[in-house]
Amino acid sequence: MNETIEDELTKKRNMLYYNQLVMNERKAKGSKGHRRAKKRGQSFGSQEVSFRDFLFIPEEWAAAFYVFYGVGVPYIAGAIFLFFFVAGGSYENFKLLNTNAFLVIWLIGYEIVAIFSLISQIIPYQIRQQAKLLYN
Repeated sequence: MNETIEDELTKKRNMLYYNQLVMNERKAKGSKGHRRAKKRGQSFGSQEVSFRDFLFIPEEWAAAFYVFYGVGVPYIAGAIFLFFFVAGGSYENFKLLNTNAFLVIWLIGYEIVAIFSLISQIIPYQIRQQAKLLYN
C-alpha cells in the first residue's frame, strides 16, 4: 500500500515537472517568433509643457508672466486670506500683522491656490461621473 501512495506522489511530481517544461518551451517559441516592437514615445520629463492653453501669456512678456503667476498670484492670495480671515477685514488689524514675512504669506497663498486648482479639477470630474450614472 505504501508503494501506491509513493507511486502517485511520483506521478504528480513528474507531471508538475513536465508541465513546467512545456510552459517554458511555449514561452521560448512565442518570444522568438513574435518579437514586438516596443513603443518608445517621449519620456514624461522630456515632453514640452505649454501653459499658453490655460493662462494668458503674451509672447514677448512670457518670462515676466511666469514669475507673476508663480510668485505674485500665491502672494496676493495669501495676503487676501490674511486680510479677511486673520485680520477680520479690518485694515487697522491688517497693518498690525507682520507682512515682512514674504515666504509665510506666499506659502499660505500657494496652499490656497493649490486647493482651488484641485477643486476646479474634481468638480467637473464628479459632474461627469454623475451624468454617466444617470444616463447609463
